[in-house]
Amino acid sequence: MGRRTHVVLAAAAPALLLVLLLRLHAAVAADPPFSCGAPSSAAFCDRRLPIEQRAADLVSKLTLEEKISQLGDESPAVDRLGVPAYKWWSEALHGVANAGRGVHLDGPLRAATSFPQVILTAASFNPHLWYRIGQVIGTEARGVYNNGQAEGLTFWAPNINVFRDPRWGRGQETPGEDPTMTGKYAAVFVRGVQGYGMSGAINSSDLEASACCKHFTAYDLENWKGVTRFAFDAKVTEQDLADTYNPPFKSCVEDGGASGIMCSYNRVNGVPTCADHNLLSKTARGDWSFNGYITSDCDAVAIIHDVQGYAKAPEDAVADVLKAGMDVNCGGYIQTHGVSAYQQGKITGEDIDRALRNLFAIRMRLGLFNGNPKYNRYGNIGAEQVCSKEHQDLALQVARDGIVLLKNDGAALPLSKSKVSSLAVIGPNGNNASLLLGNYFGPPCISVTPLQALQGYVKDARFVQGCNAAVCNVSNIGEAVHAAGSADYVVLFMGLDQNQEREEVDRLELGLPGMQESLVNSVADAAKKPVILVLLCGGPVDVTFAKNNPKIGAIVWAGYPGQAGGIAIAQVLFGDHNPGGRLPVTWYPKEFTAVPMTDMRMRADPSTGYPGRTYRFYKGKTVYNFGYGLSYSKYSHRFASKGTKPPSMSGIEGLKATARASAAGTVSYDVEEMGAEACDRLRFPAVVRVQNHGPMDGRHPVLLFLRWPNATDGRPASQLIGFQSVHLRADEAAHVEFEVSPCKHLSRAAEDGRKVIDQGSHFVRVGDDEFELSFMA
Repeated sequence: MGRRTHVVLAAAAPALLLVLLLRLHAAVAADPPFSCGAPSSAAFCDRRLPIEQRAADLVSKLTLEEKISQLGDESPAVDRLGVPAYKWWSEALHGVANAGRGVHLDGPLRAATSFPQVILTAASFNPHLWYRIGQVIGTEARGVYNNGQAEGLTFWAPNINVFRDPRWGRGQETPGEDPTMTGKYAAVFVRGVQGYGMSGAINSSDLEASACCKHFTAYDLENWKGVTRFAFDAKVTEQDLADTYNPPFKSCVEDGGASGIMCSYNRVNGVPTCADHNLLSKTARGDWSFNGYITSDCDAVAIIHDVQGYAKAPEDAVADVLKAGMDVNCGGYIQTHGVSAYQQGKITGEDIDRALRNLFAIRMRLGLFNGNPKYNRYGNIGAEQVCSKEHQDLALQVARDGIVLLKNDGAALPLSKSKVSSLAVIGPNGNNASLLLGNYFGPPCISVTPLQALQGYVKDARFVQGCNAAVCNVSNIGEAVHAAGSADYVVLFMGLDQNQEREEVDRLELGLPGMQESLVNSVADAAKKPVILVLLCGGPVDVTFAKNNPKIGAIVWAGYPGQAGGIAIAQVLFGDHNPGGRLPVTWYPKEFTAVPMTDMRMRADPSTGYPGRTYRFYKGKTVYNFGYGLSYSKYSHRFASKGTKPPSMSGIEGLKATARASAAGTVSYDVEEMGAEACDRLRFPAVVRVQNHGPMDGRHPVLLFLRWPNATDGRPASQLIGFQSVHLRADEAAHVEFEVSPCKHLSRAAEDGRKVIDQGSHFVRVGDDEFELSFMA
């Protein structure tokens, strides 16, 4: 019970505060839905029993029709057993959202903390921040639920598909193109949401909220030249599945303890993922020991019959997914055709019961069958913890730490607070607060545009839109040129918006849309000093023209920076924050669009001119590389000891027996055959000395890479194997230690998907420094 207060954030110089007014609203709680509130002798209400036993007891009490009714994302109440309705579909990609069916931010609570879109969050290369975001989402989810404004606590996030193609409309939702980084993001985000520690043991019987890793697997196409995600059949090699598409999901399950997985719309090698027993049951539940529920993407079961024609009848589609191991259908297809599928003998009672046991076990792990949740473990989380000052401060910190400085010729940035008397703010993305949020967002706690934040620094800050929108098919270049010529400094806010990139929309071009490039060049020519270009977009854009134009002094990429993004940008531009973000994706030139988006191969094929994908395999020209980013400080890196070496492999019994020779003559060792004990013995530390040479304090990501002497046998050109974010004062140095596990970090995927370590040289690199390792049995 209580009333929300004003939130005040420092947005400018110390003497200047932006006062940001939240909508005042009384947070009067209603009762959340739950079961087993009254005394009951039913075993499913007995908290002393194992959850699996309780779930089985409840399932045994349901009729066939009741059972089938529970297999859709909107599961109706079973009043005779005191089981309330439940809605499985809720969203929390970068903050609790009302984009699904389970959360309602239209009552006393009308907002939740809206963090930057994931692609910008990833640019911080800071797992602790990612974990904290997950924690906030878990807390605010419970706050909304306890306030009676949610009918579910199962959130379909994170999106951990690898950002393989720069045109993908949903690449903005992901942590980028590197599978190691994406897997780490998945694990710590899930741990935060579900109420676990950032590392260590997992409490599988007590969830604060439930996270769901999506979209399993090889999903990264929406609608490209008439090829839709619903009909697309992704042709993927075992090698690419093993080292690119599946590792983030493996990490999500094994390291994060995810309680949910979503199978994707597409087929993989002819089989719909939601109907793939090998994928769902053998790999996820078998190889990875997944303990949770599997949902389809929305209407994916219907698509198996209606679009893909994989199933000959609706009942066959129901049988295909349930027998593969899927548990709940987002949509009503199973609820409509499940009974007839059973009557026709296409599914059995055990197929249905298995799915229901998984589903009710999740609801029980969430404490929803333990009486009133208000009196249980998470019952003290109230409305006052939604949009709290602590949470909003974190949203600002994440936005600042993710922003990437791409160009800064002649120290164009930071701008001087005392010397900028007038400022022209130009561009379609300069005064639109909703644009900062990306997609899958809920109502944010605050709403501040970049223009409003910059007006906190410069009283005379004039705005000219320049284009009608990011599409920029209508422009007013003359007005923008006049404004630029009459101001001391110019900041351009260009890029993309959700009309260019979002779910169901892929891009066809990689340049700035419409007349944006012409607008930027015209303004740069008219300005008194080199202009500042700020790019708001999720996917990469080819801004080679701006990179090479001396009249454009600085380029800043700010992604979609969330509710505090306008403030964060202003703080970076005026030097109240030292930028330290690094690109989590390769920025390709416009010519990359000649590569079919439907080609799922990661590795280059020189015989056909196919250039490969991502920094690991791409062999073409780039605009900016993965991991690139500047700072107002200068940093140096070197290994503290060049003599760092792993324990000798020669002492590992039976190692030679795991050796295999490839057709090219490369000898390698099979990681699985080596076994866990041998792999543990090979671990070793790599210590890096990193120094901030000034002139500003700053946070700096330290990226550790592996490279091989050559990229033959399908090896990547390089591979990220570790990363940490460290804050250093000006002139401060620190040692950063990485644990290197050769079986995990120095291995590669063979053509058949096996993980192997090659005999011979490997190089571990940080910055421009590296040392060599040699593996010989």
